[in-house]
Amino acid sequence: MPESGMRQQVEVVIVTGLSGAGRGTAARVLEDLGWYVTDNLPPDLIGRMVELGASADPPIRRLALVMDVRSRFFTGDLSVVTEQLRARAVRTRILFLEASDDVLIRRFGFARRRHPLQSESRDGTLSAGIAAERLRLATVKTAADLVIDTSELSIHQLHRKLEEAYGGGAPAALQLTVQSFGFKYGVPLDADMVLDVRFLPNPHWIPELREHSGQEAVVSEYVLSRPGATDYLRTAHHLVDLTTNGYRQEGKRYMTVAVGCTGGKHRSVAIAEALGELTGAGFDEPDAGAPDVVRVVHRDLGRE
Repeated sequence: MPESGMRQQVEVVIVTGLSGAGRGTAARVLEDLGWYVTDNLPPDLIGRMVELGASADPPIRRLALVMDVRSRFFTGDLSVVTEQLRARAVRTRILFLEASDDVLIRRFGFARRRHPLQSESRDGTLSAGIAAERLRLATVKTAADLVIDTSELSIHQLHRKLEEAYGGGAPAALQLTVQSFGFKYGVPLDADMVLDVRFLPNPHWIPELREHSGQEAVVSEYVLSRPGATDYLRTAHHLVDLTTNGYRQEGKRYMTVAVGCTGGKHRSVAIAEALGELTGAGFDEPDAGAPDVVRVVHRDLGRE
């Protein structure tokens, strides 16, 4: 891969730091922000991974590499890796996560896990393992572009810091799924919000509408013209708006709104389509960041 092509397509962030300081959380956040995350890739394969990412279809433009003392390949010295990548015009940054000893001890106690270097320490204690890891990672901490102390940070605060540093200058879009369903087939288990539109008259009992679905204008117009339908739709949109704005603040990036009727063919489909169109047109908050991704799916349409 020519260096010019790699420069245009690939950016690398190496995620490292103390065990228990939040590397796993950081990896999940970066993945939500659109980074391709790999865990403990041997240093000799990093250059090859970058080349494969640049030539993939579609190309992997942002690659996050999690490296820590769990891997026998990781010595705590990243200078060779970073020099090789930067020499090939690949923008390379190092993120180092740390926390105070007492916080790390408390986190390991909650998780009931052993520190990866605990058995290698002289007395086999957790404190000794943490001290050994600090010593091993001293060099990479010094070389880090960004050091985050997570001792006093909540998960959401860490999420916001990472979003500011690696989100590309704008908050990540919240992906909203509006899903119609039929109650007789069960409520979707992954729904964050469930709307019940069975209070509306059922087109199933109108012979000329029975064979049509809520995706067709003849049914949609009938459903939306029923008393209370537009008020309900307007209220539902406002609730979704409030919830998604709150989700953004809490660092959540996915939401599913399930709209149900009896069979999932007429009323729920029509309302889901209308809510998706209304929501996709924009939220009440003008500075919410990147445009939200809104998709409408119909779980049970055709199932009858």
